[in-house]
Amino acid sequence: MSSKIIEVRAREVLDSRGNPTVEAEVRTSGLKASAIAPSGASTGTHEVFELRDGDVRFGGKGVLKAVSNVNKRISPKLKGMDVEDLHAIDEAMIKLDGTPNKSALGGNAIVAVSLAAARAGASSRGMELFEHLKSGSKILPVPMMNIINGGRHAGTNLKIQEFMIVPAGAKTFGDALRIGAEVYQNLRSVLKEKYGPAAINIGDEGGFAPPFDDTREALDTIIKGIEKAGYTPGKEVFLALDCAASEFCKNQVYEIDKRRIGPMDLLDLYSVLVRDYPLVSIEDPVEEEAFDTMALMTLRMGKKLQIVGDDIFVTNVERIKLAIQMKAGNATLLKVNQIGTVSEAFEAAELSFKNDYAVVVSHRSGETEDTSIADIAVALECGQIKTGAPARGERTAKYNRLLRIEEMLGSKAKFPGTSMYKRIKG
Repeated sequence: MSSKIIEVRAREVLDSRGNPTVEAEVRTSGLKASAIAPSGASTGTHEVFELRDGDVRFGGKGVLKAVSNVNKRISPKLKGMDVEDLHAIDEAMIKLDGTPNKSALGGNAIVAVSLAAARAGASSRGMELFEHLKSGSKILPVPMMNIINGGRHAGTNLKIQEFMIVPAGAKTFGDALRIGAEVYQNLRSVLKEKYGPAAINIGDEGGFAPPFDDTREALDTIIKGIEKAGYTPGKEVFLALDCAASEFCKNQVYEIDKRRIGPMDLLDLYSVLVRDYPLVSIEDPVEEEAFDTMALMTLRMGKKLQIVGDDIFVTNVERIKLAIQMKAGNATLLKVNQIGTVSEAFEAAELSFKNDYAVVVSHRSGETEDTSIADIAVALECGQIKTGAPARGERTAKYNRLLRIEEMLGSKAKFPGTSMYKRIKG
C-alpha cells in the first residue's frame, strides 16, 4: 500500500453549536482518513486565526474560504508527501501559510488537515492513532468533567466558566467515567429538586446551567451531588475550576460573585476556596496577559494546587517559555487547534514536561464527533483530559473512545488516579 498523499479534500460541516467548521480528508492510493476542526467560545487573543467567510451565510461564520484553501493550496503542496511523516506535513503547511498566526490559510484549515494526516499515517502503518503518535503508550487520563457551566458557556450570571469533578480516586479509567456519570446524574436530581426543571438545562459542554450567581453555591451543590451518589469529596472525587478570567476582567478589575476586585483580592478568593473545598486544579485564574499575577499565585499555592494556563499559554511554545521563565503556573492546557498542528502541540507538551509542568489535553466548547484528542491524551501519557460532562454525543464520543483504548490495552493499561495530584497537594 502506497503511503504517498494523492489528494487532500475539505468540506464544510457543523460543530456542536450548529456553526460551520472544516472537515479535511487525506487520501493515498489505498486509504482515506478524515478529521474535523473544533472551535472555541472563550478564545485566547494569541490563538491561531480561525478563518471565517464574513458574508451572509451562517451569519458570517461560514468556512468556505478555509475549505478552498485546503482544496486549492494545501492539497497541491502535500501531494506526493509520505503520510507517515506528520512533522514534514505540518512543516509544509506552516511554511505555505507563512504568517505567525496561520491567518493566510486559516488555523481551522490547517488543524483539520494535520489531524487527518495523523489518522492517515496511523492507518498506513496498521496502527491505532495513539500508537502511531507514540509507540508504547499505555496511560489512560484522569477525566476532568465540566458538570456546571458558567461564563461564555452558559448565559447565566455565574462568572467562572467551568466547575469540574475529577474522579481521581478511581482504580481504572472505566471506573472514573462511571463515577463521574453517577455524580452527574445525582447532581441533576439535586438541581431539579431545589431549583426546578429549568436548572437542568445544559450548556455548551454538557454541564448544567442553573441560575447561580455565586461560586460557592455552585461548589456546594456539586458537593451535595457527590455525596448523593455515595462518594466522599476529597477521597474518590475532587473538584477543579476553569475560571476563564479574561472573560470577567476589565482594566485589571475582576467582576466575580457580585464584587469588583483587584488581582490580589482575587488570589485571596482562590486561596479561601482551596482551603474550603477539595480543589486540585484551577485553570486560567487570571486574565491572559497577567503572567506576573499568575506567578504570584504559583508562589503562594503551586505546591498544593495545579495552576493551568489556557488562554494565557494558548499551546504556544514561546508563551510557555515565558511562563517557565516567570514561574507562572505549573500546568499547560493543550488544545491542538490553538496552535494549528499536531506537531506543534506535541512540541508544547514536550517543553512543558521537560520543565515539570503537567499537561492537560482539552476539547473546545464547539466540538465535533472527532475523537482525536482521546488518542492524543493517551499518546502523550499526560494523565489528564478535559472533554466535558458525560453528556452530548460530541463529549461522550471521546469518553467512549478512551473506554475502547483501555480495552485494547488490557492488562497493560495504567490509570494514574490520585498520583497525578500528589505533587500539587504537597
